[in-house]
Amino acid sequence: MDQNKTKKVLFVDDDKFLLDMYSVKFTKAGYEVKAADSTELALKILRDGYVPDIILADIVMPGSDGLQFVNSVRKEKLAADAAFIMLTNQGETADIEQARKLGVSSYIVKATTVPSDVLGEVEKVLSNHKTS
Repeated sequence: MDQNKTKKVLFVDDDKFLLDMYSVKFTKAGYEVKAADSTELALKILRDGYVPDIILADIVMPGSDGLQFVNSVRKEKLAADAAFIMLTNQGETADIEQARKLGVSSYIVKATTVPSDVLGEVEKVLSNHKTS
């Protein structure tokens, strides 16, 4: 990945407060941020040509959940080189296993992290996630 290129992140969460908070945090850290308050909107953003380096998605959302969203992105080959992080309050082993099966790079439980921890994890995942 070109280090001079602005890294792009897509946040998918139905909690507007969290979207705003993470948008500010990541914008200040030099990221280009897009936020979607539903998986449907996130899919539209990707189908319209946005190619993020990393996507952070909640699991529990109205309509299609975050795991179904990851599956749809993979099936449609949208953002094929993007890393995925689940950013959720679901800490169940079954959810974590399903996320791993879908190729999710990391799994963050919201209740136990602060935005700077999330930023640190994104940096770590991106440095380990080499695009071809």
